[in-house]
Amino acid sequence: MAEQKEQKAMEGQEEMEEMEAMEGQQAGNLEEEEAEGELEEGNKPEGEPQTEEGPQEGETCEEPSEEGQEEGKKGFFKKKDKKNKQEEKIAELTDQLQRQMAEFDNFRKRTEKEKAQMFEIGAKSVIEVILPVVDNFERGLSAVPEDAKEDPIAQGMDKIYKQLMAELEKLGVTPMEAVGKEFDPEFHNAVMQVENEEYESGIVAQELQKGYMYRESVVRHSMVAVVQ
Repeated sequence: MAEQKEQKAMEGQEEMEEMEAMEGQQAGNLEEEEAEGELEEGNKPEGEPQTEEGPQEGETCEEPSEEGQEEGKKGFFKKKDKKNKQEEKIAELTDQLQRQMAEFDNFRKRTEKEKAQMFEIGAKSVIEVILPVVDNFERGLSAVPEDAKEDPIAQGMDKIYKQLMAELEKLGVTPMEAVGKEFDPEFHNAVMQVENEEYESGIVAQELQKGYMYRESVVRHSMVAVVQ
């Protein structure tokens, strides 16, 4: 009986060992399969497309990296600098245009002033030539006797003289009054001194040749005699 029990115990122990050996062999096979699967995943070709799944519902997109932010800032500042340069160029060109317009306006005014001065110089030259003719008309009319003033020739001379003086007045030529005025070298040319009880010393007592003004300037000074 004891031998039979020992034999059964030994058989049970052998069965247990066989089961443990089989379980160990199965675990080793599983480890080998997992290792082979990992090798296969690591040996996939580089050119094989890999799909990337986008963010699913409930997931949030990742914020751009610092490099992306820096690139965006650089692009923004480049555009801003370009705009500022354009505005500076526009301001510079506008300033140049305004300066040129101001210079042209000054040139135009200066030219007009020079033209006016040249016209006055030319007009004075013509008036100076005409004034002796006026003097001769006045001398001739003053020499006509009283009884001959109704003569057609005398009347014709008087009409021509008046017409000439009217045209000179339209041009701005006017005679100066000298007698009874205080002597002024700006307007008078004293050729002699006389004694006169009617006027004080330094007053023009007699006009020997009439003086004329053209607008606001003297064309010919009055030739006068001044009380001493």
